[in-house]
Amino acid sequence: MEKRKMEKLGIETSLLGFGCMRFPVLENGEINEPEAEKMLDKAIAEGVNYIDTAYPYHGGKSEIVTGKVLKKYDRDSFFLATKLPLWLVKSREDVDRFFEEQLAKLQTDHIDFYLLHALDRQRWDLVKELKIAERLEELKAEGKIRYLGFSFHDSYEVFEEILNAREWDFCQIQLNYMDAEEQAGVKGASLAASKNVPLVIMEPVKGGSLAVFADDIMGKFHAADPEASAASFALRWVGSLPGVKVILSGMSTMEQVEDNLKTFRSFKPLSEAEQKLIEEVTDTIKSRVQNGCTGCRYCMPCPAGVDIPGCFKTWNTYHMYQNYNMVKGRWENEIGEAKQAKNCVKCGKCEQACPQKLSIRQDLERVQADLDKKEMIL
Repeated sequence: MEKRKMEKLGIETSLLGFGCMRFPVLENGEINEPEAEKMLDKAIAEGVNYIDTAYPYHGGKSEIVTGKVLKKYDRDSFFLATKLPLWLVKSREDVDRFFEEQLAKLQTDHIDFYLLHALDRQRWDLVKELKIAERLEELKAEGKIRYLGFSFHDSYEVFEEILNAREWDFCQIQLNYMDAEEQAGVKGASLAASKNVPLVIMEPVKGGSLAVFADDIMGKFHAADPEASAASFALRWVGSLPGVKVILSGMSTMEQVEDNLKTFRSFKPLSEAEQKLIEEVTDTIKSRVQNGCTGCRYCMPCPAGVDIPGCFKTWNTYHMYQNYNMVKGRWENEIGEAKQAKNCVKCGKCEQACPQKLSIRQDLERVQADLDKKEMIL
């Protein structure tokens, strides 16, 4: 198992981290505990020593199941990460209440890597206002937290401000080859590396969307390495970046565990040729974008209630990855019948406001027609 030294902390972690947000589930939606335990046991037996969970995962059950499984292992043989649910924190007292609840659920007396969960501008303001980081530093001094960090979802500018605001032990960002310039991005990763802040990476396979492609892209990967999965290329792309110490993978099946272990048993950074392959794949996926909507929302609100930017984002994603399953939840539930493109009354107000001068009414017809077909399902 590939290991990485966190020089700043004086420890060594497995490059592959087990993310406990996508445990296998039963038909009733509950965690399949026996299978989840087998998967964790397999990963740990192969050298994975970084286990990541969080308060909201699986409706609050992930920490409980993770704690049950890890209880049988020597507590010093693994690093346990969980996160403070900032969106539920209204006072400093809540910090202690949630932390103690998490210790109980995880059946432990300390958390190795404790994160402020999903920091953005608004939550960072809350952290400063309530002096939450200062309270967590006190828990760290008591030995209840070993390392304090944060996970992040916002712009690079916000990331830079947060990273420079204090001495963090580590940080966790979302990064993959399709989102290299999104959120903190590669630029943020480089900043963290320059400050010697260990990087934990989430969504390296973009929620599974970089694991399965149509035949044209899968053929490119198979030509480069017939024995390697598409997901392995995404993981190796992240692992080739400087400063990356842990790459989290939320595994749902034993097959995924075994494929990831294969990648990290004899980890190899991407070669120059493989880097070019990733660039080609990225260009191919981006070339499938159907229109140039930037999500600026000048077209909103729509008099008919259509979520115009949401419809275009869903439509573009559907074509980019050629996979209806990737957008099914967003299209059918988040946008839903009331906000779908079919409700357009063709008033033209949106087109008058659009800085991109898009043919919004015509494109909305195409959105509905394409997504109604549900033809591309991988």
